[in-house]
Order: sequence, then structure tokens, then C-alpha cells
Amino acid sequence: MIDILICDAHLYLDRDWEIANGWIAIEKNRIHSVGGPEQPRPDAARVINARGRLVTPGLVNAHHHMFQNLTRAYAPVTRSKLFAWLEMLYPLWARLDEEATYLSTYISMVELLLGGCTTSMDHMYVHPRPRLIDAQFRAAREIGFRFYATRGCMTRSEENGGLPPADLVQDEDTIMADCERLVSAFHDPAPGAMGRLALGPVSLFSASEQIMRDCLTMAERDDLRLHTHLAEDMEEDDYSLSVYGCTPTEHFERVGWATPRAWVAHYIYPSSSEVTRLARAGVSMVQCPSSNMMIGNGSADAMHLREQGMQVGLGTNGSATTDHASMWMEARNAMLLGRIRNGPASMGARDALDMATRGGATCLGWEDEIGHLRPGACADLVIWQATEVAMAGAMTDPVEAWLRCGPVVAGTTIVNGKVLVENGQPLQAGLAETLRQHARQARRIQNLD
Repeated sequence: MIDILICDAHLYLDRDWEIANGWIAIEKNRIHSVGGPEQPRPDAARVINARGRLVTPGLVNAHHHMFQNLTRAYAPVTRSKLFAWLEMLYPLWARLDEEATYLSTYISMVELLLGGCTTSMDHMYVHPRPRLIDAQFRAAREIGFRFYATRGCMTRSEENGGLPPADLVQDEDTIMADCERLVSAFHDPAPGAMGRLALGPVSLFSASEQIMRDCLTMAERDDLRLHTHLAEDMEEDDYSLSVYGCTPTEHFERVGWATPRAWVAHYIYPSSSEVTRLARAGVSMVQCPSSNMMIGNGSADAMHLREQGMQVGLGTNGSATTDHASMWMEARNAMLLGRIRNGPASMGARDALDMATRGGATCLGWEDEIGHLRPGACADLVIWQATEVAMAGAMTDPVEAWLRCGPVVAGTTIVNGKVLVENGQPLQAGLAETLRQHARQARRIQNLD
């Protein structure tokens, strides 16, 4: 007898593999088997009737800054460009401590679950106090969320030509010592891991060449992945040309990061030749549609990048730019941006869903186990739900209806074989009290008390 059987579902199992009126069986923390209506179902301890709804792999968030939900919709920066936005928020983020980091991570993960996300990285790049990533792993363990932490860092303060204040930067030796500690304590390379760690100097304008090279050396030694922001803003081009005498992508290549173990966020302003070079080098990228639109900063041409052979995932980015953390919203906005840029025949819901699942898993180097529902994959999946009014008339294509109609939310979210959202409601005990504590911390950090 298997543990969970989901039946009467439209199964999107992987790119080019769907089953109408199908069933999917979970045994412990893995996909056991799948089948169509004509195939016998295994006996199960628990049966969930999807009632014809769409079931997909859990969405994979390949770029996030979870701590930023403490400064959502912060009024003084809502009309700012990227660099000004950062400069005004850095002093607030300097107030982060372990409790604030734990609470922001916990709330972010619950929000992600409600938006159908079962695995998320987090690019934690401000470290005004020690052991903030430890607090993140504590939240992930308590919830049962699959978490890919990224130890970000900044070394160049405003006094040295960077953007952040001095109390948010660290020296290279301190950073690398903490990277070593975190990998030893939390990185699990084993199959089915619930926690892994990557290295992520934040950007060329806030991180030195030395820390970029040091992280590359450690990543190659310990088989870790590398992450950074790249070609996100035209001001970044100006900065790179003035400081390094080259474009951001050329700098990225010079420090040795053009490798299959690297994935980059945004990548809005590369040249065609730069796209070709990074695609050939095996670098993946993350489009963050909502954030880039919210800050009015342009957006990557995801379909063009995919056509050039680059693997493309989706990310929510920080909650202080998107002001939400719904991967469903990111998939919808990715589809809409693709169609605006390249026409209605260029991109459909399946393209966006592939980016939100397989694409994100590839960015994290985890495509063998997550981002699909083939037998043997991790048991991370979503049964989607919307109101009957929202879906009225959508009869012919459940996947297209998933993004065209809505809003759609996760009715049931399963991570590692465990139900964490049911009937559209999070199952985490004590969530109301956690929200109250989060509000207290947000008021403190925004200096509203």
C-alpha cells in the first residue's frame, strides 16, 4: 500500500508528458507511479480526489531575497530606480537580526507554498549580524520546505565606490570562513536533500574580484553552485565600464564564472554575442518578471535566451520589489511579457510552466529530482484551484486555463511527500502568532514604533 494516491486529475508530469483523468501515487517522499484512467490504481492509505483539476510539479523559485518582506511597499522607494532603491533600503536592512531573519523566512516560505512553490533558493546577501542563514534553515526545517540557501556577500561599501553602507559589507576572509562553516553545517548533496547551499557574491558593483575568485575556487573544490546578479540595469553597464573597462558579462567571464555551475539573475541587458557565449558555457539564468516590471527596469527576453540554448528559470526576486512571492504570478507575467515582446504565437502557458519547473530546477542543478513528476522524482507537487466563476467556460486546455484564467492558487501543496497546504489553507501551527511577531519586526526595521 502506498501513502497517497491523487486521482481524477489532469497531470502535467513533465514537458511533453501529460495524462488526462490520471492518477499519481506517492510512497514516502518519492513519486511511486502514475497512470491513466484505464490503468489500475494502487491501494493507498490516503486518497485525494483532484476533481478534474490540474496537478503539476511543485514550482521552483530560482531567485529570491526573503528578508525583504520586512520592507514591502515601503513608501519612500516605490517610485525609485534600482540603485536609488537599494541606497534607501540598505540602512533599514542593516537592522536585521536572527529573529527578523527567521520570521521573514518563515512567512516567505508559507507564502511560496500558497503560490505552488515547493523549492526555493534564497540569496541572503546582507549580514549585519552573524548566523542569519542558520535562522533560515531553522525555519525551513520547521515547515518542511525544500530550501537552497545562497550565501551572498558584499565587500565594497559606498566609501570604496560601492552602494551599501560600511556596516553591511564584510572582508573576504570573514566571508569565506562563514561559507566554509555553512557548507559543513547545512549543505546536503545527497539525493532527496531538503537543504543545500550555494555561494553568491551579490553583484560586480558590490563585490570584489577577489571574493568572486575565492567563491569560484571553493565551488570547484566542494562541487557547489554559484549565483549572482548580472546585467540587471543600464547603470550597471556604466559602472562596469568605468571601473573594469568592460561590460558586466565580460567581467563575469574574466573572473572565471562562465561555467555550468553558475546561474545568474535578471540578465536584461546583454549583447547577442554575450548571450551566445554564456549559453555555450552552460550558464543558466533567472527571469524575474514582476520585479523588473515593478521597478520599471525592462525584462529579459526569455524565449530568445531559450532559443539560444540557455536554460531559463523563474524567480520572485525580493519581496520589496515584487511585493509578493507567488510563483504562479511569475509564470503568468513571464507568459504575458513573452507575448508582448514576440507576439501571441511565441509563448504559451506550457512554456512558462516549463520555466517555472524544469527551468528553475536546472538553475539549481537539481533537474534529476525536482521540477518534474516522473516516477522516482521527489514527491513535490501541487493541485491547483480557482473559483468556479473564474474557470467557467474553460473546457479544452487545463494548462492554458491555469495561466489565462484565475487568479489560481495552490489547493493542495505537497513537499517531500507531506501535505503542507490543504484546501487552500496553510497547515503550519502557530502561523497567526508568527505573523504578529513578523509585524512587530517590520515596524522596528521600518522605524515605525
